[in-house]
Amino acid sequence: MTANRMPSVLRHWLWRTVCAASGGLSVSGRFRATGGCVVVANHSSHADTAVLLAALPPSARPVFGAAADYWFDVPARRFVATSLAGILPVRRSGDGNYAALLAAAGPALKAGRTVVIYPEGTRSTDGTIGAFRSGAIRLARDCGVPIIPVAIAGTADVLPKDGHYTPAPMHVHVGAPVDPHTTSAPQLRARVLALRADRAADAADRYALAS
Repeated sequence: MTANRMPSVLRHWLWRTVCAASGGLSVSGRFRATGGCVVVANHSSHADTAVLLAALPPSARPVFGAAADYWFDVPARRFVATSLAGILPVRRSGDGNYAALLAAAGPALKAGRTVVIYPEGTRSTDGTIGAFRSGAIRLARDCGVPIIPVAIAGTADVLPKDGHYTPAPMHVHVGAPVDPHTTSAPQLRARVLALRADRAADAADRYALAS
């Protein structure tokens, strides 16, 4: 194992352990990227980052684009961001938001890493998936990498925004790679919605069979 993969391996097993103790994590679908890629996922909880670190293979070496003013201005959050989560600080500066994202994520994609972006821009508080911003698609186009849509379920039950921690089952459903040149932000959102709906239908079928 190369030294630059070791942090990803340690984070992967750390968060798998945490997820197992927090109600359990199941993963469906197959992560098919062999080089740099952009993963997009719905976002309703800080636990989303933990489950993605646990669900994605360590070989993906995932990093997360996130607001520098939130994650790096407070020492405790800075420790989590740098040591436990692998967060890329993106400076929010009005019209320069995309330039900051490209500067932060471009080198990681060039190095063959997976960059995770939450296109809603904030955590949902009511379970709905908000409109997707176009930055993730633009980034994938400019860097020549595919996009992988992912649906996350159950994390808001474990750690809701402005709520309290409660153990509950969580799930990650990984979709097939998408060509960013032929996909719009609304189409990408629709793919994540479909993945979440597929997961809900599978869960309902299993419940019916068990009954």
